[in-house]
Amino acid sequence: MPDAASAPGARGTIGASEFDRDTAVTRRADGVYDIDLSAGWTIISAVNGGYLLAVLGRALADALPHPDPFTVSAHYLTASRPGPAVVRTGTVRTGRTLSTGQASLFQYDDDGTEVERIRVLASYGDLDALPDDVRTTAKPPLMPPPESCVGTGDPATPSPVPGSSAITERLDLRLDPATLGWALGKPSGNGEMRAWFGLADGRDADPLSLLLAVDALPPTAFEIGIMGWVPTVELTVHVRCRPAPGPLRVSITTRNLAGGFLEEDAEVWDSADRLVAQSRQLARVRLG
Repeated sequence: MPDAASAPGARGTIGASEFDRDTAVTRRADGVYDIDLSAGWTIISAVNGGYLLAVLGRALADALPHPDPFTVSAHYLTASRPGPAVVRTGTVRTGRTLSTGQASLFQYDDDGTEVERIRVLASYGDLDALPDDVRTTAKPPLMPPPESCVGTGDPATPSPVPGSSAITERLDLRLDPATLGWALGKPSGNGEMRAWFGLADGRDADPLSLLLAVDALPPTAFEIGIMGWVPTVELTVHVRCRPAPGPLRVSITTRNLAGGFLEEDAEVWDSADRLVAQSRQLARVRLG
């Protein structure tokens, strides 16, 4: 198996995108990978959960015999911060069409104690080997074209979270105006968020960047009238097929907020109108 440090898209590869460079891991030993988590993917001071999932997803793609994430379930144990981290992987089972692995990301606290930040269980396969048959009642979200949506880089657009959100500079997000009531002080109460999604440097989507896309929009809690940080407790992503080139459409909905927790159900559609990824996460909201 090639050293991840010299694989296409790894840190230091000429012409690699920012996402590829910042998610690249370096294999120290079998099942042990080093990475310097980039401050460019933070919300306030915490590293974005979708970016972290892509980091662990890249390590598992190197460690397992199959190339593509099919399902990834993550539990976020403590907030990650920019800086050095270690990913440790293990193989649970390998089969002809699927392999299952686990991975954890660790950082050191100020007192030198090693702390586990996130733990993942995932099954990998080969998306290119899947049959073409699709039978579905799902439909792409109805959204205005990108030029009629609101970009997070526009000077008039408020920051999704008060304070520094460096991740917005890494992304090309075009938010559906129908889900922007929170930005005008008039949240709809519907618990919906929709946007066109791309990476700011123009890199086309692939299975690993889908792990980022499901967790990159402003929280649906904003449209319920609750502002502030909404940390993820658990996130499960299903990757259904390899996305076609071009921008993605991401739709996220919440139906129930209770006891200070809400669920977010996400769908990601590609330029060919295919449902390429789905996810559900449990997140905590700060009430009062």
